[in-house]
Amino acid sequence: MRGLEHSYRVGSGHLRVLAGLNLDVRAGEYVSLTGPSGAGKTTLLSILGALEPPASGAVVVGGQDVATLTGDRLAEFRRTTVGFVFQHFGLMPALTAIENIELVLSLSGAPRKAHRERAMSLLQSVGLEDRADHLPRALSGGERQRVAIARATANLPGLILADEPTGNLDPEAGDRVFHLLEGLRSSHATSLIVVTHNAAIAARADTRYRLVDGRLVRE
Repeated sequence: MRGLEHSYRVGSGHLRVLAGLNLDVRAGEYVSLTGPSGAGKTTLLSILGALEPPASGAVVVGGQDVATLTGDRLAEFRRTTVGFVFQHFGLMPALTAIENIELVLSLSGAPRKAHRERAMSLLQSVGLEDRADHLPRALSGGERQRVAIARATANLPGLILADEPTGNLDPEAGDRVFHLLEGLRSSHATSLIVVTHNAAIAARADTRYRLVDGRLVRE
């Protein structure tokens, strides 16, 4: 990121949430991001993942200037370069665990049989092969988050953006979920940017930042 700025309209004025941010993240690096609620942490992740355009500044991910992507190129970037893990899981409630993963894989154009094999392999990697045909409502919070991580990593993205990935989990489930994320970055050199209020998870990062008054403060 270079000179990243963003604000929201509030009444007749604007609320500045990101004030000229600069940041470099290496391949395989784990960066934690903390800060008070409303500081703009989720906004920052949304911009990095091309879910929301910045007001100004440059964001380059995997050699691509995110702000210039539109149409098919934008869809391709989201599908292949970035994986998202949300606090509230974001699973499709009418699809089973394996179908949630297959939905992402189907966009790659690979044969359906390959989707099923890859999806089952991912569920095995998170210890949920016996839950493949369960709907999200039949899974515990920790199990749903593990499915969400399997889905996020289905296309081996170079960057994982995780917004409070353990926020709704008990400590044991949260620790297991985070071990999965750490394993992915070590095995595939995936960069990991995690927004968290969990001090223990933040402390495990290679680089730690706090977002305060629109600026990143290194801790």
